[in-house]
Amino acid sequence: MEAYTIFRDLAILVIAAKFFGLVARKCKAPQVVGEIVAGLLIGPGVLGLVDQSQFITQMAEIGVVLLMFSAGLGTNLKELKKTGPAALLIACCGVFIPLVLGAIFYGCYYGFSPFGSMGFYKGVFIGTIMTATSVSITVSALKEMGKLQTHVGQTILSAAIIDDIIGIMVLTFVIGLKDPEMKPLIVVVQTFLFFVFSLVFGFISYKIFKKVDKRYPHTQRIPIAGLAYCFALSYIAEHYFGIADITGAYFAGIILCSIKDSDYIAEKMDINSYMLFGPIFFASIGLKTDLDDMTLPLLGFSIGFVLVALLAKIIGCGLAAKICKFNFWDSLKIGVGMMTRGEVALIVSQKGLSAGLIEPIYFTSVILLIIVSSVATPIIMKLLFHKSEQLAK
Repeated sequence: MEAYTIFRDLAILVIAAKFFGLVARKCKAPQVVGEIVAGLLIGPGVLGLVDQSQFITQMAEIGVVLLMFSAGLGTNLKELKKTGPAALLIACCGVFIPLVLGAIFYGCYYGFSPFGSMGFYKGVFIGTIMTATSVSITVSALKEMGKLQTHVGQTILSAAIIDDIIGIMVLTFVIGLKDPEMKPLIVVVQTFLFFVFSLVFGFISYKIFKKVDKRYPHTQRIPIAGLAYCFALSYIAEHYFGIADITGAYFAGIILCSIKDSDYIAEKMDINSYMLFGPIFFASIGLKTDLDDMTLPLLGFSIGFVLVALLAKIIGCGLAAKICKFNFWDSLKIGVGMMTRGEVALIVSQKGLSAGLIEPIYFTSVILLIIVSSVATPIIMKLLFHKSEQLAK
């Protein structure tokens, strides 16, 4: 492929994403729904106008990093402290319930295997894929509705970050079960060290940014430095600690959310995200879908896989929220908000493929889960907020 064809792909992708985003808004649905549908239509699964190239994949990764950085910048630290214990319980239940139900579903569909057999490891890994939560789409929908900084919004965001960390630990542990040479405890140490690093490095960074912001308030150097800091912490998290880059980006936003010009940084980030990186990220979810390998048995498995994965998150996270004394509607919002899957599920699947725990054909099931959850979650969230507001009147 010629290098300049990326401009053609970007033109098609951005125009299609924005057009269908506007159509979705006209239909009273969140814009991200239209952007995902746009990717599905122009991708190899339907019209084949744009392929999921490495360049688009990398651009999409920048998009999700910027989105999570903006979410961190918009975080209310006082509210985050309040939601901390509840978010931890919600995240733990949001990992445990899907893990168990996913393994049981695989056993019901293909037969239960004894402990230590390949069938057992595959079943557990199917459950591991279901543990992954991608909060990016929920964050975008919450921001669009102006609900991100509510108690429910901050709880979902906090729980998803904790869920991501626990999910990585579960992934490492499951792979370690199959490969005796792997040491699952290493990931626990790496996670702990990342938090220590974030606290120390974050405190120093905050002091520096606060001083620079005081001396050069509301200047372009502040958001530029903030963007570089976001990318740096994303790289450090992934490369040195084995933590997802979006977690590093979110922590970067949290560290900078208390400086005076945090809103100014967020404003500049939103421009980049809205015009280019955001549409590419959401449309890339649709681009990954290829229905050519779909067979009837795989379709049956995929439908069951999607239903179990969605319900497991709603049940696990919703019940945990109820235990934490959220009312019924808020518990349901939290459960639905946690059921989105995205890049984390694909990363987990890729790791399983490398370890021989999953066959390539199951990527269709994972992508179907990502599309269904990505499209359904913003719509259901919007309906739930509207319903609870009507009841409150």
